[in-house]
Parts: sequence; structure tokens; C-alpha cells
Amino acid sequence: MSRTRQMRRHAQKMRRNGLQPMVIVDSDGPFPDVAGVLVARALWRYRSELAPVYLVCVLLAGGVVLHFARPGWWPWVLGVATVAAWALAMFGERVGLAQRMERVYAAVVVMGAGGWLAAVTALGIAFSPLPRVLVLGGALLAVPWWAHRRRRAKVRVDRRLAAWPEIARSVGLNGSRPQSAVVDVWGWRARFALARGQTLQDVLGKVPAIESALGTFRGAVRVSPTRDDKANRFELRVLDTDPHAGAIPWPGPSVSSITEPIDLGPFEDATSARVLLLRRHGLIGGVAGSGKSGGINVLMGNLSACRDVVIWAIDLKRGMELQPWASCIDRLATTPEQARVMLRDAVTVLEARADWLVAHGRRVWDPTPELPALVIVVDEYAELADDAPDAATDTDSIARRGRAVAVTLIAATQRPTQKAMGKGAVRSQMDVRVSFRVRERKDVDLILGQGMLNAGWHAHTLNAPGKFLLSAPEHDTPRRARAYLLDDATVTLTAERHANVRPALDEVSSRALDVSHTAPVAATPIPDDHTDDVLRRVLDEAPDEGLPIAHLLMLTDMSRPTLYRRLAELVKAGQAVQVKRGRYKASDHDR
Repeated sequence: MSRTRQMRRHAQKMRRNGLQPMVIVDSDGPFPDVAGVLVARALWRYRSELAPVYLVCVLLAGGVVLHFARPGWWPWVLGVATVAAWALAMFGERVGLAQRMERVYAAVVVMGAGGWLAAVTALGIAFSPLPRVLVLGGALLAVPWWAHRRRRAKVRVDRRLAAWPEIARSVGLNGSRPQSAVVDVWGWRARFALARGQTLQDVLGKVPAIESALGTFRGAVRVSPTRDDKANRFELRVLDTDPHAGAIPWPGPSVSSITEPIDLGPFEDATSARVLLLRRHGLIGGVAGSGKSGGINVLMGNLSACRDVVIWAIDLKRGMELQPWASCIDRLATTPEQARVMLRDAVTVLEARADWLVAHGRRVWDPTPELPALVIVVDEYAELADDAPDAATDTDSIARRGRAVAVTLIAATQRPTQKAMGKGAVRSQMDVRVSFRVRERKDVDLILGQGMLNAGWHAHTLNAPGKFLLSAPEHDTPRRARAYLLDDATVTLTAERHANVRPALDEVSSRALDVSHTAPVAATPIPDDHTDDVLRRVLDEAPDEGLPIAHLLMLTDMSRPTLYRRLAELVKAGQAVQVKRGRYKASDHDR
């Protein structure tokens, strides 16, 4: 074996052990070749840091060649540089320049380099002050390049990917190889190809080992299928910092119509977790303290801003969770009996709407302020199944037939077991699934669907309140998100702001409910004096904008038909006034 090969092997062994090989120059042998190899490798390894130097050298050589070979080409050089700079400034995001400052910087560099090259082509490199302009301009424009965060992050990622073969051997994924990588705000993600016989399940089992090999913090690595869903590919997501480490204040409603996707919170790459609820039923699950109530508040805050949605709600905890939104809720059921009546009325509404669609030759109910969608929010659905088991038939009917007529069911529960969801097809009809943290691995499949745990939807690993996984037709890969936080003051302010823009139930639905309540109204006994006094007192204490029907129902504990009849009698007697549709107060002369 030659001495050169021995030295090269020795140098490689030292580098594997973390040592820097020493270059020895000997006149009797070709040892300087080792120094040349090391220098070439260093120039390649630090190519990003040395890019401004390389650009200066290329401009210098190109200017000399063009001046002696084609001095008359300087207008073309200047023209090409101008067009390239304009294209980068206007369309740079198509080549990865996402921020405006990045596009401006790229345009300035191209225009500066092109202008200097055109000048040297025409005048020559010796023309003063072109050499000084090249040195000073190159140094000045190199500072933003060296200081740019994403460039430095990209360099670190490239070096990690260069070391991937060794990492793959250490974690048991020998033969896998990186294909592409992208750096974003919070970290980076890369696409990998697997060796023959390796699957996504093999990678999922190696996540802790990958975190150790990459030197990240615990929980920083995410593994998911690629968008083309190929069995021999996977995507690796690595976080440098956790964007969900703290609570994220709610920025306000993201929609003004139910036809728009609702923003529930940001994903880890800072994109919005938006989901469309029109003609889709939803299931929200998670253990107590996982942030489920916060997710419902985000949902209510957005729905209350929609002028084409009527909100009905069921909260069998005596209204503890949804009572702050009472001014925006058309009907709020807080007892099992009220919940039964509400769900029965919802079936009446969907049947009336279906008849109306058939009569008018339509197939779907398109929500407008005059023809609003109906969204029924049920908090702690398991309580409804226990306290009002006979309501299961109505919920099943809503789940199966509500889509076309824009009657949507949103159910929240801790564990959506078959017992909790009833024996019908309610859970199978839920197109939108939101899973906050669960205690047991098997609960992942209960909330998100059978087989989701094995597919990488690990809701049991969510480590902070408000973090969730979203499964919907447009969200078919596991990505962590965190729900926005609405504190009590924000909820109160939002409810007050939107109370005056809430729509009333449409004419078709209201007429159907009036007809269905005709027989019960005739048979309903006149309320006793105590109930009547409660209603009068509540109206006397009502604010100038009046109280909504949902609020009056909860405070008086009257049935809806009885309340409407008593209100009509009080208005006719001049003891109450209807401020606007659905809101009442006592007449001023009675106060």
C-alpha cells in the first residue's frame, strides 16, 4: 500500500473520531496532495459562507474575458441584469424568496453585479475605480448574506443531511437517503426515500433515536407520509424552537360566513389550521384539561361573527361552558328535557327545509342571512346520551340527513365510545375530527377513526393544553396545531359585539316549528303566578337592547311555545316591547 493511501486512511479515521488530521509536507513523497484535498473539501463545505467571495472571483474573471473577447456586448449584459433584477423583485417568491426584503436584496445584488460586469466589459478591469468598487461593493453586499438567519439555518440543515448516511446506520434505517429540504420559520422539513423493505411504520418507531442522533430537544421530530402517499417515502419535520410553547391569543374572527373555512389555530409551521364546517358534522374529543373548552370557544367566536348561521347549543352542565355566549345563541338547552325538545325541533327544521328544496327544485340549502344555516353545538355529548337516551334517534337523523339542508351537528366529548355516541351512525358521519390530548393510545382511534394511531396520529403525545390534531378531507396528514386562547374578558366582549348581528331562524323553519308546536301550545297550562313573576322581573331588568329568547328560556324555565305566548300577551297589554326580532324588554313606562 502506498504512503499516500495510508495517510488518507489515517486522516479519514481521525475525522471519524472527531480529530483534525495534521498535514505533513515531505519532500520525499506526495503528501502535499492531502493538503490539497483538505482545502478543496473546506472550500466545498463552506461554500455558503464563501459565496460572496466566489461571486467576486467569477465577476472578475468574466469581466476580463468579456473585455478582451466581446467588449461590444456591454449593453446586452446590462439589459439581461436589469430584466433579471426586475423578475426577482416581482416574482422572487417562486424561487424561494418568500420575504420582500429577500427579493429586494436579490434584485440589488443582481443589478449591482450586472452593472459592474457591463462597465468592465466596456472599459476594462484597469479602469479606475472599478477594482475598488468590486471589493467594497462585494464586502458591503456580503454582510446581509452572512447575517441572514435562513441562510445560516439552511447551511446547518445541509450539513445534517450530509451526515444522514451515518445517522441512518446508527438508528437502523440504513439505505434511506434525503431528497430535498426546506427551511421555514420554526425549523426545517425534508423528504426522504426509504430503502427496499422499509416502511413508514419503521421510521415512526425510530423517532426517539432520530431525535438523539440529530441532537434536538425531546418531541422536536415529526414523521408523516409524503403528499403523494408513496410507501417508500416519508417527510421528516424538525423543530428548532417550539412555536406552541406558550398560549396564543385569539386574533379575532377569521370568517364572516359559514361558507368560509374557520381558523382554529396555527400549525407548527405557522400556517393556519383552517377547516370548513358547512355541510360537515364535527367531533371534538380530549380528556379534561386538554383544552377542549378553549377549542369550543374559538369555534363559538367565529360562528358568532357569521351572519348566515343560527346557533343552537346544548350544555347539560347547567350552561357553565356556553352560558357566556348566550346572547349569540338562539336556543340554549341546559336540561335533558330542553335538549330533547331542541333536537326534535332540529329534525322538524331539516324536514321542512328538505320539502322546501324539493318544491323549489333545489338540491342544497345555500346559507344567506335570510336563509341561515343551523349549527347545533353539544358540549359533553356523553351527558346527553346518559340523561336523554331517547334523543339518540334525533341526533342520528340529523347526522344522516342534515348536510344538504345545512343543519350541522358539532359534538364535544371526552371519549366518543359507542355507548357515549349512541347506537346510531352519529360518529361515522363526522367528517371533521379534532383531537386534543388523550390519556390512552386506543382513544386516538375512538376520536379520529380506526387505524389513525398506526398511521401516525399520536394525540396521546400532545404535551400542553390547547394542542390538537385536525383530521378533515383537506387535512389528511398528522400535523400538530394549537388552539387560540380566549380569556373570559375576550369571550364577553366578543359576545356583546356580535349579539346585535345575529340572524333569526328563516321563515321556512319558523313556520314548521309553529305548526309542530300548535297542539302542545293548546294543551299547555297557563303558567303559575311565580313563573309569570319571574318573566316580568327578567324583562324589567333587561338592558335597552333587550334579552334574547335563549336567555329568557333559561331564566324562566318555560317551554318555548309558552314563552312566546306569554310574551305576545305582555306586548299586547303594553307591558313589554319587542326591541327587534328575538329580543324583548319591559316597556319604558313600567320601569
